[in-house]
Amino acid sequence: MPTYTLTVNGQEHAVEAEPDMPLLWVLRDILGLTGTKFGCGSAFCGACEVHVDGAVQRSCVAPVSGVSGSVVTTIEGLSEDGTHPLQLAWNEVNVPQCGYCQSGQIMRAAGWMKDTPNPTAADVDANQSSNLCRCGTYQRIKEAILLAAEKGA
Repeated sequence: MPTYTLTVNGQEHAVEAEPDMPLLWVLRDILGLTGTKFGCGSAFCGACEVHVDGAVQRSCVAPVSGVSGSVVTTIEGLSEDGTHPLQLAWNEVNVPQCGYCQSGQIMRAAGWMKDTPNPTAADVDANQSSNLCRCGTYQRIKEAILLAAEKGA
C-alpha cells in the first residue's frame, strides 16, 4: 500500500492508504480526527469540509493521492482551544441543534472570510448556500458568522 505525507493541523503524518481513499476517511479512520463528518459522500452537503492548502475542500471526494504533500486544517486545528471567533460566536448564538453539519459550516465560513472579513447577510447566504443543515439552523448560522465578523474572524 502506498504511503502519503500530509501535514494535518500542523503535524506531519505519513499514512498508508489506497490511492483512492477519500481524505475524509484518512482523517477519521487513520488519524482519529472525528470532528470532520461524513454526510453524503458525494460532495453535496458540506459536512466534510476542511481546508487543503488554505482552500475549502470537500474531503469525502478528495482522494488522498491528490492531496499528498498538502497542508490540511480540520475543525480540530482551527484553534487549539475552541477560541476561534467563529467557534465562540457559534456558542454565543447557540447555533448547534443536532450539530452534525457544524464543523463543515464553520470551516466553509472560515475559508471565505479570509477574503471577505466584513460580510453582509447576502454574502453569508451566498457563501454558505452549498452547505446543508438538516435541522434548518440557517438563520442562527448567519447570525453567528456576522457576529464573528464583528469580532474580527
